[in-house]
Amino acid sequence: MTTTRGLDADGHIAREGSLARVPAPFAPVVAAARERIAEAFGPGRLHSAYLYGSVPRGTAVPGVSDLDLLLALHHEPTAADRADADALQAVLDAEFAQVDGVGVLLFDTGTLLSELERHDLGWFVACLCTPLLGPDLAAGLPRYRPTSLLARETNGDLALALPGWRERAAAAATDADVRVLTRTVTRRIVRTGFTLVMPRWGGWTSDLTASAEAFAAHYPGRADQMRLAATTARTPADARTADAERAVLAVLIDDLGPWLAAEYTAVHGEKAPRP
Repeated sequence: MTTTRGLDADGHIAREGSLARVPAPFAPVVAAARERIAEAFGPGRLHSAYLYGSVPRGTAVPGVSDLDLLLALHHEPTAADRADADALQAVLDAEFAQVDGVGVLLFDTGTLLSELERHDLGWFVACLCTPLLGPDLAAGLPRYRPTSLLARETNGDLALALPGWRERAAAAATDADVRVLTRTVTRRIVRTGFTLVMPRWGGWTSDLTASAEAFAAHYPGRADQMRLAATTARTPADARTADAERAVLAVLIDDLGPWLAAEYTAVHGEKAPRP
């Protein structure tokens, strides 16, 4: 049983997705993804495959939502693996109008199960990913609670992302460039705002509106900016203008983002450095 705050009866974060929750319009997309992942990677390379995001949560909107996949490989991903993943993305995106983009993450099982990633990628697989193919890596991972440790290891590195976002914003030459960056920044800001208050809120949610409101309850002075990020992230791209997106990016990258990074470090500390 899952509570209204995303926890099971024992107070652990419940796995949020399920193949049973995939909306009917997306069922053919998921079936095709399963078949083509198996064909492209085969048992020699692929340990397991997962869905995450709005499709397995059951909240995906045809023509608006994307399809998010994670592939766990037996070995460290190579350039050839990435090329195959890129081809898979392109084929699925072109074939199915239901999805507005396809993303494929590649990791090796050693990394996903490592102690360093236990409260970041490991938690992601165990709680936010829905098994699609192969044995479930969650069997080798612990159960998780909404703790400060989890907050630190999932989003305690926002400060590292800000310089790159500023460079991308300055270099964005097309509306498409702005659109992609806006999607990245708004979602990351809202997730970070939520995990900042997650231990006090006492649960887990991937809903962007609920995340912004949880944050707003603890930081009313920054509530409007966080709601702006959530609203922008949930608005279909064709309903936004590039100028409006640039204005939102300026608020998030130059004002809310630096404040949020500093507050996060003060409350939870910095994420353990990665190699």
